[in-house]
Amino acid sequence: MGHIVDIPGISVGHVTHAKDLTGVTVLVFSQAMRCGVDVRGGAPGTRETDVFNPLNLVETADAIVLSGGSAFGLDAATGVMKRMREMGRGVPTGYLNVPIVPAAVIFDLPLSKGEVTPSADDGYEACASADRNTQRGCVGAGTGATVGKLYGMEYSVKSGIGSALVTGAGGISVGALIVVNALGDVIDPKTGDVVAGTLDKSKKSFVGPRKIIREITYPFMPPGSATVVGVVAVSGNYSKVDLGRIARMAHDGLARTIIPSHSMLDGDSLFAVSAGGKEFVDVSVCGALAALAVEEAVLDAVLSATSVAGYPAVGDLAGS
Repeated sequence: MGHIVDIPGISVGHVTHAKDLTGVTVLVFSQAMRCGVDVRGGAPGTRETDVFNPLNLVETADAIVLSGGSAFGLDAATGVMKRMREMGRGVPTGYLNVPIVPAAVIFDLPLSKGEVTPSADDGYEACASADRNTQRGCVGAGTGATVGKLYGMEYSVKSGIGSALVTGAGGISVGALIVVNALGDVIDPKTGDVVAGTLDKSKKSFVGPRKIIREITYPFMPPGSATVVGVVAVSGNYSKVDLGRIARMAHDGLARTIIPSHSMLDGDSLFAVSAGGKEFVDVSVCGALAALAVEEAVLDAVLSATSVAGYPAVGDLAGS
């Protein structure tokens, strides 16, 4: 299946609070990479996303933070900035280099209870330890992730963080690293079957989101209670404008695998970065490849998860 670290110049570090069911994941770039972002959910928790508007000055990021802890988890980016500053990274200003470290968070408080949230120290540690880490499932920002919350947390199942790599013409590669903490259910786009989602009263099988959304008048969850965040990375050389479009098209992968997606309770946010290789396909083709990578990474996140604190994982349900 591959992993986003198969794209040259990208390393990943995790800090996992297994007992407190939260964590942080940091993607570190060997050199500043051009970046774009697209935020589609109605309840985002983000930092340094406006800078990547094509009308604005800065084009590159030094690292990207994906974190649990809701808005508290944005603190982790401060620790990553500290580590980047020690390394001499950042935009030269004539006074000192200012590292650019965008971040996006998920709402994992139903599991973590917010007693411990990812801190600046956690961000620093995850950044300092980043390498070709291919862990997936209930690690880092995926530690407290769940899906299938249309009937409330009681009927949800465990999710996590997933990754995938797809290749296209001319040797181009697109990787995705996605933290899947959706309100909705995860669907196999090839079959339409529910892979992980809202459980029925027996808690042994899935109800199906198409049925549920015809029956309810509102989700049984508080505002801002979900969110899918992630990064797609392209081996080719693309502009900030191109990457904004690629990030936007990458959201198609969420729409094809999560029903419903981009709701008012989700803060769905995707970044896209360019590793600067010589490979190239048209931006529309690259965006379509990014959506495929996101599809596979979403499925990987739920299939790699393990049961935690009474929340079953797909593998346990299959064996029940």
